Amino acid sequence: MYLLGLGIVLLTLKYLEIGPVALWEWWWVLSPFAAAVVWWAWADWSGFSKKAVVKKENQRKQARIDKNRQNLGVQKRR
Repeated sequence: MYLLGLGIVLLTLKYLEIGPVALWEWWWVLSPFAAAVVWWAWADWSGFSKKAVVKKENQRKQARIDKNRQNLGVQKRR
């Protein structure tokens, strides 16, 4: 997401001809979009995205279990 945000900012600056970005070549301005595509391809290929989703789901599941135990008055096992 950071790369997309950077790309949008640079694209806007180039289009509106603001600051030093107006003098840059187009390929410099568009390179964050290419980097984002490469990042997403690597994240999907390596399983990085799936691991992050599984970790988040496990944390939510554990939080829900802990909340239900607390509401029932059951102590955690040591």
